[in-house]
Amino acid sequence: MLWRGRRQSDNIEDDRSDGGGGIGGGGGQFRIPIGGRTGGGGSILLVILVVIAGWYFGFDPSAILGGGDGGLSPGGGGQITDSSGGQGNGTAPANDEMKQFVATVLAETEDTWTGIFKSQGLTYEDPKLVLFSGQVRSACGFASAAAGPFYCPGDHKVYLDMTFFQQLDQQFGASGEFARAYVVAHEVGHHVQNLTGIMSKFNQMRQGMSEADANQLSVRIELQADCFAGVWAHYTAQKGILEQGDIESALNAAKQIGDDTLQKKMQGYVVPESFNHGTSQQRQTWLARGYKSGKLSDCNTLSGPI
Repeated sequence: MLWRGRRQSDNIEDDRSDGGGGIGGGGGQFRIPIGGRTGGGGSILLVILVVIAGWYFGFDPSAILGGGDGGLSPGGGGQITDSSGGQGNGTAPANDEMKQFVATVLAETEDTWTGIFKSQGLTYEDPKLVLFSGQVRSACGFASAAAGPFYCPGDHKVYLDMTFFQQLDQQFGASGEFARAYVVAHEVGHHVQNLTGIMSKFNQMRQGMSEADANQLSVRIELQADCFAGVWAHYTAQKGILEQGDIESALNAAKQIGDDTLQKKMQGYVVPESFNHGTSQQRQTWLARGYKSGKLSDCNTLSGPI
């Protein structure tokens, strides 16, 4: 991806020196999965118990939540080194190259979605992208880097610990700059869903659903975000800034973080009813569909087969 020298977004909040903090608001995060979790109330109860124990006994709950429940963390323990060469403790340079890359990708999404919204008589509201290290507090609550990048509809922000890019490369075999760009574009896709009312419709529809049915609905939302990322890639390609192999890199990333692929890698078997992001084939299919057409109308995952 020929990103150097292009406009960088001003909507970056660099909280890597902050180190997170306490626990805020409610749930509703939409994230890239990085572990083989099968979901369920037991894992939620575990998080609550660990947080309460941390408060009572005076230890950092992220030390447990970040690694013991099926998540993947680079290096398998110890201090995490991020892709800029700094340590994952907030000491990364303020203007490191990876930050510049993320700011450029975010700017490209801003330009693309502003144009698409304008063509439909709408106004696009730029999201903020928060860079954090280790743990972060959002309007959707507390999150550890082990849970992966996520979008919070409560504050219209994308949250990213850039060590995830290192995980993509070293642990998932999804290398390349455009694989990383796809991650950002997918989370921005959730922002588009939020602005267009799809997110609120999703929240209404899943009320009272069984866990299995809610998971299936979540899959449709996630696949649409993949399709929206493909739409962005379509217009980015028209600018002539994609290089040979970029789209293949993004499609490989979509494959490596499919629910079935992750579960096979983490636990040796799959539990289809627990899928909440889609299979590798589904994620690749919808990303490719958005890229091929560049039309939002081709990203309707909420009805019909997926």
